[in-house]
Amino acid sequence: MKKAIIILAIVTLVSIIYATTMTVHTSSGDVDFEISEITSITFESDGGGTGTVTDIDGNVYQTLVIGDQEWMVENLKVTHYRNGDPIPNVTDNDEWANANNGAYCVYANNESNVDTYGYLYNWYAVDDERGLAPEGWHVPTDDEIKQLEMYLGMSQSEADDTGYRGTNQGSQLAGNAALWSDGALENDPEFSSSGFNFLPGGYRSSFNGYFGNLGYAGYFWSVTESSTSLAWSRELYYYSTQVNRYGSSKQSGFSVRCVRDSN
Repeated sequence: MKKAIIILAIVTLVSIIYATTMTVHTSSGDVDFEISEITSITFESDGGGTGTVTDIDGNVYQTLVIGDQEWMVENLKVTHYRNGDPIPNVTDNDEWANANNGAYCVYANNESNVDTYGYLYNWYAVDDERGLAPEGWHVPTDDEIKQLEMYLGMSQSEADDTGYRGTNQGSQLAGNAALWSDGALENDPEFSSSGFNFLPGGYRSSFNGYFGNLGYAGYFWSVTESSTSLAWSRELYYYSTQVNRYGSSKQSGFSVRCVRDSN
């Protein structure tokens, strides 16, 4: 077998040496190139590589390369900081609304929601120096989320704007139509096309600690402050194909997605 492989390689090499043209077969037809004019051949990919990452609690998350970034495609479920310290689980509404330290909860304080939607975290947990993300990963900056949005077709000026921006980037980022209320978001033909698979996990209010919008909207944090009391976040809503960028109270309870550290 090894001898046959060597002979085949020699025959292939000889064929290349004596060839004068190279034909590339594409979906839209064949393209011929003069061998003498080819200086190099580069194979490129638009991403799409998949993997996994494990947090300190042993939760395993699916990941996906989108453009030049690798993202978790599931919401965070960790209950400890990276150094092993527990994150307070706050169930009381008033305590949640008045917190100025890291905290997490599950929607409606119902643990059956964790497997699908993960936990909700306030911004203080996101920003804690002990680390919320797994080793080698981090909660994205506002600019890193913009990079994702622009890869999916937003312009720089749209990404820098506030409110609902872009065209259908929200639909591209969302996933699992069965969980979303019927509306423009899931009816867009590019729904779920990015593989980011963001879900309508709802939120917890910074005003009164109440929960809302499960099945209607999903929210996720950036680590970037927009003011002393607010931080940049993103919202996907069932009635819009766009992505809402706005500064939210740091006491709000939102989902968290993590992005891999750049080399």
